[in-house]
Amino acid sequence: MPSPSLFSVPGPELWNALGWAPNEVQLIQFQTLQSELVGWNSRVNLTRLLEGEDFWVSQIIDSLWPLHQELETATAPRRCIDVGTGGGFPGLAVAIALPGAELTLVDSVGRKTTAVLAMAEAIGIQDRISVRTERVELTGRDPSCRGRFDLAMARAVAAAPVVAEYLVPLLRNEGEALLYRGRWSADDQQELEQAVAPLKARIRARDAMELPAGKGMRHLLRLQATGPCPRTYPRAVGLPAKLPLGANSG
Repeated sequence: MPSPSLFSVPGPELWNALGWAPNEVQLIQFQTLQSELVGWNSRVNLTRLLEGEDFWVSQIIDSLWPLHQELETATAPRRCIDVGTGGGFPGLAVAIALPGAELTLVDSVGRKTTAVLAMAEAIGIQDRISVRTERVELTGRDPSCRGRFDLAMARAVAAAPVVAEYLVPLLRNEGEALLYRGRWSADDQQELEQAVAPLKARIRARDAMELPAGKGMRHLLRLQATGPCPRTYPRAVGLPAKLPLGANSG
């Protein structure tokens, strides 16, 4: 096992752990993203994961490992949306790694979306990035977003049933939602299964990875739309979190 210090820089050990490596342009873009993130974080509290393993493992690897399928066809055209993007993760990392993708990044905090858009411009990917400053319940009801995306993703946003209600209405037919999770249990699985049924979706796959450098176990749930999401979802702002689908609300 390589020394954890080897994961503090974007060298071969880091990319071997991911099973994918950036080209020269992408590597420069990741390094620019790190520099921009440090600069913006001094003005806007975006993240504490800025340097060394915190950035390269807990931000970049953690953002990209769930996309091993998509990384095999990285230049394919895709419409993706990152809900609750915060400091731009996983969205900006995904945009760099998938040069064929267009990304919509959603966050309700204006100072964060301002920073994310500026970082996208500094990286040179602004033509493929759009930013929405709003609650995702509103995004899911906007005709320009509802049912439009190949991939919808969220990392560290809310409980899985809540995130499912945020993401599934955004999917086109057979599109997939990527739920980034830390711990995952049989009870979590049962709650999510109950939550996705009324959304006209199913759990297509579950994956797991132990991040390098002792950064912890991660899980991914892939949800697939099985039909048009009923128009009652997402519910009004705040309701998905207050009354999650599944065991608590039927």
